[in-house]
Amino acid sequence: MKVWEQALVPSSSHFQLMEKKTSRRNVIKGLGVTAAALNFQVVPSKVFGANDKITLAGIGTSGKGASDISGSAGAGFQITHLCDIVDSAKYPNIGGGWVKTRKDYPDAKFFDDWRIMLEEEGDKIDAVTVSTPDHVHAHAAIAAMNKDCAVYCQKPLTHGIWEARMLTEVAAKKGVVTQMGNQAHAEDHMRRVVELVRAGLIGDVVEVHAWTNRPIWPQAMPEWPEKEDPPAHINWDLWIGPAPYVDYSSKIAPFKWRGYWDFGTGALGDMACHIMDMAFWAADLGAPTSVKCTEIADGGGAMSDIAPPTWSTIEYQFPKRKGKKPVKFVWYDGYKDAIFNPDKWSLESKIDGGKIREKNLPPSDILEGMKGDERGGYGSVLIGTEGKIFFNRSKDNWIVKPGNLMDGFDFPEENVLRARDENPHNEFYDAIKAGKPENALSGFHHSGPFTEMVLLGNLAVRLNKNVEWDSANLTSPNTPEAAKLIKRDYREGWELKI
Repeated sequence: MKVWEQALVPSSSHFQLMEKKTSRRNVIKGLGVTAAALNFQVVPSKVFGANDKITLAGIGTSGKGASDISGSAGAGFQITHLCDIVDSAKYPNIGGGWVKTRKDYPDAKFFDDWRIMLEEEGDKIDAVTVSTPDHVHAHAAIAAMNKDCAVYCQKPLTHGIWEARMLTEVAAKKGVVTQMGNQAHAEDHMRRVVELVRAGLIGDVVEVHAWTNRPIWPQAMPEWPEKEDPPAHINWDLWIGPAPYVDYSSKIAPFKWRGYWDFGTGALGDMACHIMDMAFWAADLGAPTSVKCTEIADGGGAMSDIAPPTWSTIEYQFPKRKGKKPVKFVWYDGYKDAIFNPDKWSLESKIDGGKIREKNLPPSDILEGMKGDERGGYGSVLIGTEGKIFFNRSKDNWIVKPGNLMDGFDFPEENVLRARDENPHNEFYDAIKAGKPENALSGFHHSGPFTEMVLLGNLAVRLNKNVEWDSANLTSPNTPEAAKLIKRDYREGWELKI
């Protein structure tokens, strides 16, 4: 390690939550901290004693859904219901997570439509995981909260900005425990670096840069793929759900949907809820006042009405808050040599048609010799008035420059609650047991406003303008055309019921 670098190693201690010995479904009245700020009264309808089983329904049972259900079972939940558009009991040869999840929980009741499941069985379900494509998140999560279920929802929390605000408000009003699935938020090393940044290790944060190795799926498609007949095991109408209807194609589902505006949120939506999280949290950024796309792909990598571009650079401006200086936050995604090849329906290098490799990264003076393609190909750097800290959510050490910032630094005691075994499912379970929504630190009180901020980047990309932002009213004063993207119309019969 160079003399001007020094590694910080986080504490490994854990905070064990105390269980409340109260009877199941007792009502606790009072104001929670986060809900009080929104002028809602918290009246949780489900509070559990030490011996009560907390029942959980998994919405989405393959891929991330399978791991969320497994993680929930490991945390202590009783898996009583499963829901997926694919009924693997009828098609046991399809394999994958669909089949394994059904075998792992043979006594769980199965539904292919979460609306029917919640309507018929909602009073028997204490918590749900929502692990669907982005465009279904808000609808399933709000329906579950309206049945007084706790909700663990995958990132990005929602497909749209207005939806994120609705989830925040409904969660506060209902008083249920919630959690977004940005897993590293529960890890000790992130919570420790939040404490150090807040303690002033690098002075006041004034600038942040974050980058990702996504997309790893096609983007920049100028038109929809040709219609295919859906496989017999896929209920395509239920998969589409609230989104505008398009014909089935294997070039959309089961994986490539992230590259279509109607269903996914592109590279930003996929990874920013992971990579931007620590800085947003540590600097208490809140809502930006403006967002603009400063660089964007053109030619064969250009954005269309259907899909995001192959790469973009987005700049957020945050105002002064609580005596802290304004902050510029820059996001980088994609590969500058990437173009969409319609014959292969994939991204390739415009240089030689091979693998894409020219990552969109911060300038060299920001990275200062740090490699942007190491540690998984993503990372972030916080720039303060006194120095820099390089952070990667998958690593439990960080680099501070200059290293002498730590000479004589008064390291703070732990002051951010720790999750049991650094596990987000454990944290979700323990918050439910304790009857304390605020103990799930990536609950919708945090992840709702955070997701709003993240998705504003896509608004700036799609409008390709400097978007001034009025967070209180969810409007852009200088781009009224943004309204239809902030809150989109839903397919008939799928209106969001608040």
